Amino acid sequence: MAEDILINVTPFETRVAIVEQGAVQELHIERSIQRGHVGNLYLGKVVRVLPGMQSAFVDIGLERAAFIHVADLRQNRAERNAGGTLTPIEKLLFEGQSLMVQVIKDPLGTKGARLSTQISIAGRMLVYLPHEPHVGISQKIEGEEDRLALRERVVQLMPDDEKGGFIVRTQAEGANDDELAADLSYLRVLWARITTKAKSLPAPSLLYADLTLEQRVLRDMVSPETGSILVDSRATAQRLNEWADTFTPSVKDRISHYSGERPLFDTANVDEEIEKALSRRVDLKSGGYLIIDQTEALTTVDVNTGGYVGGRNFDDTIFKTNLEAAVAIARQLRLRNLGGIIIIDFIDMDDSEHRASVLAELNKALSKDRTRMTVSSFSQLGLVEMTRKRTRDSLAHQLCEPCPTCQSRGHVRTPRTLCYEILREILRESRQFNPKEFRVLASQAVIDLFLEEESAHLAMLGDFIGKPVSLEVEAAYSQEQYDIVLI
Repeated sequence: MAEDILINVTPFETRVAIVEQGAVQELHIERSIQRGHVGNLYLGKVVRVLPGMQSAFVDIGLERAAFIHVADLRQNRAERNAGGTLTPIEKLLFEGQSLMVQVIKDPLGTKGARLSTQISIAGRMLVYLPHEPHVGISQKIEGEEDRLALRERVVQLMPDDEKGGFIVRTQAEGANDDELAADLSYLRVLWARITTKAKSLPAPSLLYADLTLEQRVLRDMVSPETGSILVDSRATAQRLNEWADTFTPSVKDRISHYSGERPLFDTANVDEEIEKALSRRVDLKSGGYLIIDQTEALTTVDVNTGGYVGGRNFDDTIFKTNLEAAVAIARQLRLRNLGGIIIIDFIDMDDSEHRASVLAELNKALSKDRTRMTVSSFSQLGLVEMTRKRTRDSLAHQLCEPCPTCQSRGHVRTPRTLCYEILREILRESRQFNPKEFRVLASQAVIDLFLEEESAHLAMLGDFIGKPVSLEVEAAYSQEQYDIVLI
């Protein structure tokens, strides 16, 4: 089924939407202010060697000098893996020395970036190790036979003059030889460009920046089903064409600049879909709905019939709602980028054939997802348990923050609860202090309740403590905020 990729570019943010049959299936956002340095390659200059700490400071052109430890030097890799004695850093580095380094940890607070000379460059299916003549397999690829077969295929694809090595990523499972060869070629071309720059640029200089979001789209997300790639920035479209010309030539003819009068994302109602994706409730066309709750430990999805009363009987209504929900759930997982453990509570079905059909529909819809996942059958409690690999922050974590009003509980105390809390607090303070008056500053809802239904209780308290209690609305206060002023 054909899909289109829409790329919206602004100076502060790049957004990518994958659209299939007019509906947004996937959304990626990258903000320029949040882009880190991890993965970047620099030609740095050693500014200070510290034998006592077995480390050195390296100027790579950032605000603060970066830091490298003796264990992160390529020359000590074999000794470190074997548990042997490391060569002292003062015998390997000297002040003023030019050094190709890679950032492995971003600057934090007053600390500079952490560096390594053990270079690795990630592709879609392979990670290139230009200084390590070794082919490894990701530990997440299970099955010894599959691991050996993948390793042998990569070794066969490597040119005879290759001095480096590769790590096969989990994405390589199921890849054919043409896909592996394309990734291998891309990484070799990229490394050749980096080494050429290293010979011609002065230190400190940036040699390679980790790919931007739009470049990662071309590398990782374009598939044979991809129809068009529309970019609403002429300059970005031109850069992507140049980049694709070198690294992904088969993609170049699909890239075009969008110059329509309507904003690009409006053509597919992307902003409206983002708003819906931040909501707990997802309405289904039949009248049913999903409730999606994301917690630290797991994500739960509850399916409800809602207003759907169609079908010949109740079982048929439940079955059709669950079938529709299965497709909607798969889309929401991609759109919201929900990862980790996911528990789906379909509406209970007594018919085993219905359960099998719903599970098959869910697996079919999930098959379009690029992210690795596992799906179990229905449990004894009628729940479907699944896992989806966390690849980046969920959409809600990217765009939202905990509510300062409810302290991320998802609810606030009622005005009546707050009234009683205020009354208890006034009673407590009357035993410690002796003011002329107690003044309550609170939200409109709390003050209104004190003036109406809770006026008798407020009067009783005033008589009991022998002090007047006055009320004042503070418009800036949230419902849970209040202050008791002693006058």
